[in-house]
Amino acid sequence: MSQKKRFKAVVAVYLLLIKKDSILLYLRQNTGYGDGQYSLVAGHLDGNESVTNAMIREAREEANIIINPADIEVTCVMHRKASDREVIDYFMKVMKWENSIQNLEPEKCKELRFFDLQALPDNIIPYVKKAIDLSLNGIKFTEFGWDDNTKPERLL
Repeated sequence: MSQKKRFKAVVAVYLLLIKKDSILLYLRQNTGYGDGQYSLVAGHLDGNESVTNAMIREAREEANIIINPADIEVTCVMHRKASDREVIDYFMKVMKWENSIQNLEPEKCKELRFFDLQALPDNIIPYVKKAIDLSLNGIKFTEFGWDDNTKPERLL
């Protein structure tokens, strides 16, 4: 009897870098996904690393930011159905960091810029916009992109 191959989800981390009443957004370009749309500093786990360490690594690699693990707050977890895979996204808020913010991936990021939380641009990747809204409203879990239209958003 053959064993069924175990399902594997992709895990990603997203940085909600908050300064006063604004958030840092990343304008994607030349990536093949979401180009011309805003997102957050983000990335996938490389394997053999915690979500906290992945967030610290991505912040440093993409924006020159040094984050203390004690300053990271997980604000929302999203189980997302993408066209070709399932993803578990961790959205993490940080309000303190070291170093000047600098775009270290200009080939993938057209600009890194703070936007007022009450006046976000229209061209944000939809699931990212939803996670920002939920995070700001204390909703800790959601599902996104599934066909059944359930709304499991909830506080945990």
